[in-house]
Amino acid sequence: MRILVSGAAGFLGQIVSKALLEDESHELILADIIEPPIPRGAKHPRRATSVKVDLVESSASIIPDNLDAAILLHGVMSSAAEADFELGYRVNVDATRSILLSLAKKCPGVRVIYASSEAVYGTPVPKNNVTEADIPTPEMSYGCQKVICETLINDFTRRGMINGFSLRFPTISVRPGKPSPAVSAFLSGIIREPLNGQTCTVPLKDRAWRHWMCSPKTLVYNVLVALRLPRDALAPHRRAVNVPGFAVTVQDMLDALEEVGGKDKLAFVREEEVPELRSVLYSWADDFDNSLGLSLGMKQDTSFVQSVRDYVETMKEASASETNTE
Repeated sequence: MRILVSGAAGFLGQIVSKALLEDESHELILADIIEPPIPRGAKHPRRATSVKVDLVESSASIIPDNLDAAILLHGVMSSAAEADFELGYRVNVDATRSILLSLAKKCPGVRVIYASSEAVYGTPVPKNNVTEADIPTPEMSYGCQKVICETLINDFTRRGMINGFSLRFPTISVRPGKPSPAVSAFLSGIIREPLNGQTCTVPLKDRAWRHWMCSPKTLVYNVLVALRLPRDALAPHRRAVNVPGFAVTVQDMLDALEEVGGKDKLAFVREEEVPELRSVLYSWADDFDNSLGLSLGMKQDTSFVQSVRDYVETMKEASASETNTE
C-alpha cells in the first residue's frame, strides 16, 4: 500500500509509521510542518519519504494519484488549542479540510483514518458505558475541532469522496519523551518522570479519580486494524469508533509505578491540586463501551501494569538501537 501519514514527526506519527514499515510492500509519505525523521529502527526505512509541508496551503502537492490510504495524525493538542484559538482551528480543522478536499480530488474513494479523541465528550455525559450513539458534548476547543472533522469524514464518506473512519483515541500512556502540552500529560509523566529520576506533579489529590487510557502498542495495533476494515463495516454517515481503552485510577498508576519501578520511585510523585484544571479533569468521560471497536477486530489492553512494562521494554530497545548506531 502507498500510505500518507500526516503529523508524522509527532510521537504517534513515528510509532505508526514504524509499524507500517515492518511490511516492505508499504510505501510511506511522511508529512509534517517540519521534515519528519524516518522512525529509528524501522525495518524498511528506504520505503519512506519525508516531506515538509503546510497542509493548509499545499496539501495537494504531497498526494500522488495512486495513494491507497491516508492516516491523519496532525494536530495541536488540547491545552495549546485552547490557548491559541486561531492556531487550533488552522491546524486541527483547516488543515484537515484541505487534505480531505485534495484526497477527494486526486484519489476519490481513498481509505482515510482520522485521529479523533475521547475529548469529543464533555458534560453532561453518561458515567457508564459511553457509546458512539451518545451525543458529543465537547467543552474545549480541541474537542469541538475533533467533532467538526468527524462530521467532515462522515459527509465525504457518504458522498463517496473518501472511505473514512474516525477513531476516537483514549489518552495514550505511557508516552516517551518530554511532556506534551495536553492537560492529560501527567498521565504519562506519573510513570515516565519517576522512572527517569525526575519529579512529576499530579494536578489533583483524588487517588480515586480515573481516566480512560490505552497503551501506545495497542493503539498502533488498532490503527492498523482500521486501515483494513471493509468499507461497509459502518454506515456511510456514521464513521466514528471509540477505540477500546480501560479505566485507570491515580492509585492504579501509583501501584503500577511501585510494582515495575520500585517503591522508591513514589517519592518523585507530587500531588498538588490545581483549581483551574479541576473542572476540565472531572468533565472527561471515564467509562466507555468497547463493543463496537472489539467487534471490528480491535483489542483492549490487559492491565496498566503491562502498559508500564511495555514502556520500559520499549525504552530498553531504543537505548540498544542508539548504542548500535554510534
